[in-house]
Amino acid sequence: MPKTLEEIASAVGGEVVGDPSIVITGAKGIREAKEGDITFVANPRYVILIDKTAASAIITSLEVTAASKPIIRVKDPSLAFAQAVAALYPVEIRHPKGIHKTAVIAKSAKVGRGVSMGPYVVVEEGAVIGDNTIIYAGSFIGHDTRIGRDCLIWANVSIRERVDIGNRVFIQSGAVIGSEGFGYVNVDGSYKLIPQIGTVSIEDDVEIGANVTIDRARFEKTIIGRGTKIDNLVQIAHNVVIGQNSIIVAQAGISGSTHIGNNVTIAGQAGLVGHIDIGDGAILAAQAGVMKSVAPKTMVSGYPARPHHEAMRIYAAMSKLPDLIKAVNELKKKFQEWQDRLTKGEE
Repeated sequence: MPKTLEEIASAVGGEVVGDPSIVITGAKGIREAKEGDITFVANPRYVILIDKTAASAIITSLEVTAASKPIIRVKDPSLAFAQAVAALYPVEIRHPKGIHKTAVIAKSAKVGRGVSMGPYVVVEEGAVIGDNTIIYAGSFIGHDTRIGRDCLIWANVSIRERVDIGNRVFIQSGAVIGSEGFGYVNVDGSYKLIPQIGTVSIEDDVEIGANVTIDRARFEKTIIGRGTKIDNLVQIAHNVVIGQNSIIVAQAGISGSTHIGNNVTIAGQAGLVGHIDIGDGAILAAQAGVMKSVAPKTMVSGYPARPHHEAMRIYAAMSKLPDLIKAVNELKKKFQEWQDRLTKGEE
């Protein structure tokens, strides 16, 4: 939906510098953008691309006061660009309305006002669904599970028994909440499952990506704190506790009984052993192998994970290994030649 730059600035709460009447028809990254597009610059390193992009306008930070093209100055360019995209490309999502005739709801289940359910949803005995929650087709809600109000649960989500989910929780398709924790004991050469009698507690405003698996606790609760956002394909094991407003990126794996603080970032494919503590504000870089606890506000990377600056020095040294090996081999050759001359009585 085309909009003037002034209309976009109003939608994102920004200040226009330049012609506010130009018409914007699309939004793209700064390298891909063409005439008619709006783009953004969040990282100061890329400000130089403003003069090179073909975009008709750029969303920038407040530090940029003028440019060769019209700009919208905002506090947070990334957020403003997302808002601009939403304004330019309005998406109409047609949620289910009412309860489909094929939904199976136990008599003892309690369903709040304004709840909608798609085809073949199953709600078992004693479950409670809060007001205005939407549950898409094929989802399963186990017995005595409680789901708060204004939640959105997409298709084919499985929420097992006795799980507690707060308000405004968003769960994408294929997620499994409350599955058995991975606990076994070896008895005479074969593994026997240790009963997992705990549950899972998801607090308010949590978002859970597609095909995420969150295991129930062995005894008490696996906890996902308020406002935490979990990307697709993340595994969270039994008895894990995650604090508030943390970010967990795709394919990360968190082993049992690990405690993660508030405002932690766990990047893609990071792996955490069990029974460790990750402090508030810590950052675990992509593919980090975290073998021990991490202090608050510390960034770690590598395998095994270590302070990021230390890991970078190690990687820099490793890149020099081919030259170092070549130099050592040359020294060995010269030493052998010198030793041969001594053996033959040469000076």
